[in-house]
Amino acid sequence: QVQLVESGGQLVQAGASLRLSCLASGRSFKGYSMGWFRQAPGKERIFVARVNWNTGDTNYADSVKGRFTISRDNAKNTVYLQMNNLQPDDTAVYYCAARHNPWNLAFRDPADFGSWGQGTQVTVSS
Repeated sequence: QVQLVESGGQLVQAGASLRLSCLASGRSFKGYSMGWFRQAPGKERIFVARVNWNTGDTNYADSVKGRFTISRDNAKNTVYLQMNNLQPDDTAVYYCAARHNPWNLAFRDPADFGSWGQGTQVTVSS
């Protein structure tokens, strides 16, 4: 069965950098899009970034463009989210997600992703 395990979240100060990891297991992720989403308290889960497992093509939410970088290491079955210049508004639980996407469609809605990790908390203090 598919398992996605996030790690790396912690409390940091504004302006700091942090790298989240998502260890994926349970199946081959060839042809998948891997996504990062986040959910702040009292708010809905929203798209942050995605990467194509095969090609490394990426896409980002406007709020994180230029600050966050998503990448994947296929040999390690791991997806990363490098977060730079973190701000208090970035505070959220960050979730890794996956869906089969052989045509590399531009999925951004959480409902389009069928597999999810348990999340890792990122807290940014001012």
